[in-house]
Amino acid sequence: MAQIPALPIDDQLAGIVDTLAATNAMVVEAAPGAGKTTRIPPAFLQAGWLGGKEILVLEPRRLAARLAAERVAEELGERTSQTVGYQFRFESVGGPQTRIRFLTEGIFLRRLLSDPNLRSAGAVIIDEFHERHLQGDLALALLRRLQQTSRPDLRLVVMSATLDGEAVARFLDDCPVIKKDVPRFPVDIEHVEDYGDKGLEERVAEAARHALGRREEGHVLVFLPGVGEIRLCAELLERKVGNRVDIAPLYADLSRDEQERAVRGTQGRRRIVLATNVAETSVTIPGITVVIDSGLARVPEYNHWTGLPQLKLTRISQASATQRAGRAGRTGPGLCIRLYSQGDFAARAPFQSPEIERLELTGTLLELKALGVDDPNELPWFTPPPPEALTSAESLLRMLGALTGENRLTYLGLKLARIPAHPRIGRLMLEGARLGLARETAALSAWLSESTAPAPHANAVTLVDHLREGRSNNLPNNLKRTERQLTAVIEKTVLGRSEKPGDLGQAVLAAFPDRVGRVRPVDPTLNRGRADTREVLLCGGGTAEVTDPALPGDALVVAIDAEERAQGARTSLRLRLYAPIEADWLLELEPSMLEDRIEVVWNQQAKRAEVFSRWTWGKVVIEEQRLRGDAVPREKRAEASRLLADRALSEGMAVFVDVEAWSSWRARLKLAAELYPDAGFLPVDDNWERGLLEAMAEAASTFSDIRALSPLDFSRNQLTQAQQTLLDRQLPAWLSLPRRKRLPIHYESDRAPWAASRLQDFFGMTDTPRLCDGRVELVLHLLAPNQRAVQVTTDLKSFWANTYPSLYKQLSRRYPRHAWPENPLDAGAEEKGKR
Repeated sequence: MAQIPALPIDDQLAGIVDTLAATNAMVVEAAPGAGKTTRIPPAFLQAGWLGGKEILVLEPRRLAARLAAERVAEELGERTSQTVGYQFRFESVGGPQTRIRFLTEGIFLRRLLSDPNLRSAGAVIIDEFHERHLQGDLALALLRRLQQTSRPDLRLVVMSATLDGEAVARFLDDCPVIKKDVPRFPVDIEHVEDYGDKGLEERVAEAARHALGRREEGHVLVFLPGVGEIRLCAELLERKVGNRVDIAPLYADLSRDEQERAVRGTQGRRRIVLATNVAETSVTIPGITVVIDSGLARVPEYNHWTGLPQLKLTRISQASATQRAGRAGRTGPGLCIRLYSQGDFAARAPFQSPEIERLELTGTLLELKALGVDDPNELPWFTPPPPEALTSAESLLRMLGALTGENRLTYLGLKLARIPAHPRIGRLMLEGARLGLARETAALSAWLSESTAPAPHANAVTLVDHLREGRSNNLPNNLKRTERQLTAVIEKTVLGRSEKPGDLGQAVLAAFPDRVGRVRPVDPTLNRGRADTREVLLCGGGTAEVTDPALPGDALVVAIDAEERAQGARTSLRLRLYAPIEADWLLELEPSMLEDRIEVVWNQQAKRAEVFSRWTWGKVVIEEQRLRGDAVPREKRAEASRLLADRALSEGMAVFVDVEAWSSWRARLKLAAELYPDAGFLPVDDNWERGLLEAMAEAASTFSDIRALSPLDFSRNQLTQAQQTLLDRQLPAWLSLPRRKRLPIHYESDRAPWAASRLQDFFGMTDTPRLCDGRVELVLHLLAPNQRAVQVTTDLKSFWANTYPSLYKQLSRRYPRHAWPENPLDAGAEEKGKR
């Protein structure tokens, strides 16, 4: 057995073992490097009270699981696969005698599918719970549920470096909390306040040269966001300082020897370890005295378009930055160089939010359904999932065919739950295998699962050909491995075969049924010369653009991935990856989005309401036929009439009738309704006008029809004969004068009725006419020959007696060619005046 070095946690092991022997839950808080991951599991095993049952240790990352297992096995003097084993996606090391098994959180959840009661396990340890991965939260909820139901004997330990252990303890019914403070040496913090336009690798190289000069002993740990950045920095550092130190990358996809070189190093040689955030808490690297922190990490975020988790480059939180800096102060005074300013640090979030609050939950919900949890809200969550995220997940699972309308798991859903991939990926591969396209869909699935870069081809068919021929130069190293692993899984799960080979678009449609779109040409006057650009109307609403000269102008596609692009003040959506499909394939699915319905639409050009029989997929029309005459259902005819009336009302009556005549008619009817309340006139308001247009629309289908019906005539014909007679007698449209046949009477809503004509036309008229049985005075505008009023009056008799005698002399001088008799009441006065 190898010599085992002492670790800070060792003096607490006895108390930890005794505590868990007396209870079924506990929390252990200890800083990174304390030894909790490698020392506590074997201490539980050696205590003997688990009765030979397994200890499962859940790790957030594959690399952490394997390194921890190898370290424990080494300290036991064994090789992995004996007492200690590990398991993560597509790799399992262990055997019948394995009693301590390190596994990723995702693999643990898959184990629950085959053994819901964990009959072979005596204790489960959730390590690094402070990282708050979605699967870690789910594991805690399921384990707590097991303890509260069928496995009260199951021991549960939650271990963390920075989380509030008291809060977790309260969640676990106030279980014991054991804390271990690890001595820390002071760490000097330096911020790079101004790095100009230098790339990240250049900044790392400068910081590394500076650090090697400041510290003559110890190793340098550089935190970088991903593999691409690690490779660029490694290449530059090899040129700059490779003769002085070893450059050692550290990430999950490296070989064991390369990982061991990064963690253990070469005897007597200093090294610069280039790591992702796996080295933040999960993996301890001895001898680190300098940390260079890029301040960046790639964390899972929900990609709305693919519906899949996607690693997104983000700024780390203050807590993570503090955690990283602490790695430099474990063995002596250290130095942390942050490649960002002090102000930048102060502006960062204090903590990273739990994944359960920001990730899509379709896969999580499917796992719960497969475990028999019908209602996720019944689980004891440490942090409950957002209700809207669960609702969205249910909707997608129904579209994928995994849930019934009552949210029960289908046979297909059970198959999907057993595929270690997002349900969309599982559905894509199942359908691909059924259609004889297993290798093609495996290549596309691997790309969607592993790649963070945009596809080199917008068309998924072209992309798959590209991947299958191996001509791509920018594929991730693990892409082909993932493709092989997914292919191996799907061969065990395939649901039968199609009678004839299918098309890749069919498989894509099964996985992305909520991403269907209809292509339509973009108006060339608005397209600024981009003749290859097409607009895609999406079934969920909105539009996107795609550039592909070979894409027909009316094609159906599935929009797999898209990105927003700023264009001045506006933002547009551009498809990065799509697959062409055919309308018949939509009918072959069991969709909730396919509807056969009759719709009334407005034809703006023809100014008419039209009725169509349509097959629609969300907002996208798959097939349509215009209905006419008796083929239109009665309720749709009524809807078309309402739409025609609405459009007519919004356009205004000026489109259909003379505005002045219409206003006069409205005022005349309104006055009749007010003065003759028992006559049955309707109140004249906007509702009256709407009702009139709706009545006209029943007999019309276009604006032209409404004009032909004449709103004035139509409105009058809506009156009873008695109402028409009353209106003509009491509120007439015309006034008869002694010296001319008829004079129009004007009705306005805000003034009394009035009439205007030349003064001579009123000669011989003694009194002012009155309307409505004498209740309404008619205002007379008496006009001079120049058509300007010389008098406005409601008392014609007084005008003749008091005003006219002086007025006619003025008028006769101004207009000598016109007759101005002294006695205007004489009906023949005008002719006499001429003599």
